[in-house]
Amino acid sequence: MSRIGKKPITIAEGVTVDVNSDNVVTVKGPKGELSRSIDPEIKINIADGVLTLERPTEQKRHKSLHGLYRALINNMVVGVTEGYKKELELVGVGYKASEQGNVLELSLGYSHSIFFMVPKELKVSAKTDKGKSPRVTFEGIDKELIGEVAAKLRSLRKVEPYKGKGIRFVGEQIRRKAGKTAAK
Repeated sequence: MSRIGKKPITIAEGVTVDVNSDNVVTVKGPKGELSRSIDPEIKINIADGVLTLERPTEQKRHKSLHGLYRALINNMVVGVTEGYKKELELVGVGYKASEQGNVLELSLGYSHSIFFMVPKELKVSAKTDKGKSPRVTFEGIDKELIGEVAAKLRSLRKVEPYKGKGIRFVGEQIRRKAGKTAAK
C-alpha cells in the first residue's frame, strides 16, 4: 500500500480541497461535496493543484494508513468531478424491478414484493428491455455508499451456481456447477 500512498493526486479545475484543523478533508466540486476525517499522523500537502500525503515513519501501520487515505481522498476527488455508477441485473424468470422516487420495488421469486429504500444521496433507476434481464442502476458521488447499497441489494437474492439465477453485477463472471447426471 505504501506505493499507492506516494502517488500524487491531481486536483481538477473547479474542485477545491480544504483541510480542517481537526484533520477533516472536505472536497467540493461541480457534482457536490464530500468530507472525511483522517488520522492526525498523516500530513496533507496541497501545492499547484497537486495533493500529496506524507507519513511520519516507516511502520507498517503508517504505511497502510498512507495508502488507505490516499485512495479515499482520490475517490472523493473523482466522485465530485465525474461521479460513480454501479449497475446490477436481475436474472430469473419473473424477476422485476421498478422505482418510485428512492424506493425500489423488487419481485425476486419470493411470495411477496420487497421494498428497498435507497439513500437520498444516490439516484436509482430501474429499466426493463424486452427480452433482457431487468437492470438497476445506482449513481452518485460517494463510491463507498454506492458499493454498500449495491452489495445490500445483491444479498437479497445471491446468484446460485446451478442455473445462474439471482442478482449480479453487470459483467460479473459466475462460476457454474454441473448438475447431477443420470446413473448408468
